[in-house]
Amino acid sequence: MSIGLVLEGGAMRGLYTAGVLDVFLENNIKVDGIIGVSAGVLFGVNYLSKQKGRAIRYNKKFAKDKRYMGMRSFLTTGNIINKDFAYYEIPTKLDIFDEETFEKSDTDFWATVTNIETGEAEYIKLEKPIDQMEVLRATSAMPIVSEIIEIDGKKYLDGGVSDSIPVEKCKSMGYDKIIVVLTRTIEYRKKKASSTLAKIKYKEYPKLIETMENRYKKYNETVEKIIDMENKKEIFVIRPSKDLKIKRIEKDVDKLQAMYDLGVSDCKKQLEDLKEYIGE
Repeated sequence: MSIGLVLEGGAMRGLYTAGVLDVFLENNIKVDGIIGVSAGVLFGVNYLSKQKGRAIRYNKKFAKDKRYMGMRSFLTTGNIINKDFAYYEIPTKLDIFDEETFEKSDTDFWATVTNIETGEAEYIKLEKPIDQMEVLRATSAMPIVSEIIEIDGKKYLDGGVSDSIPVEKCKSMGYDKIIVVLTRTIEYRKKKASSTLAKIKYKEYPKLIETMENRYKKYNETVEKIIDMENKKEIFVIRPSKDLKIKRIEKDVDKLQAMYDLGVSDCKKQLEDLKEYIGE
């Protein structure tokens, strides 16, 4: 029996996922494949490197550091999450990512990205996260406030634009059991967002604009599918039990900790049901 794991993004809401995955590590919950989006990838890689607590640790430590994220970074570099500091200095110098342990894992890990020329989702397999750091940047490159990331001649932005919760992709890969970790409560549905800025900034990429305009519809349809699959016991879902109103670029360390703690507590409450679902 093979187990797939889907990790939704959501910027700092992703610390919920970090909490869930740390409980997985504590209880030796293993999966055969992971498909992540944005923060689901950035924080999810620590699950395969077996670095419990790393995601919450460095985010709390650097949340208020001007080098990490915010308007200063956006105005000076074009990226609201600072490329050099967040993606390169932290994992290689300040809070070192254990790439060796990641590589030894026999779990496949795919990062979801959006091809801005086609408007479609693509899934790039992560073998060496440090060497493939531009893939991690691409999956989490929020539109408007991030530069376009070019990899092998293709141009990408945040995977959440085209496939926010890639449960159908995971299902198509043939996994017998699928665990889905969401970062929104069951009541949440996206509303149609203004596309004015996108039409100006991405006027050369009409398919991207179309995908962005329809994102809310696809997201809401996916949520309804997930609820239906969950009710039919086809998948196992872990989602926030309450809305903590955390910002995408949250700098309040207490709120970051609260989001992480909610992931821990929600996962622990569902742990026995999860073990039963995956046959442990």
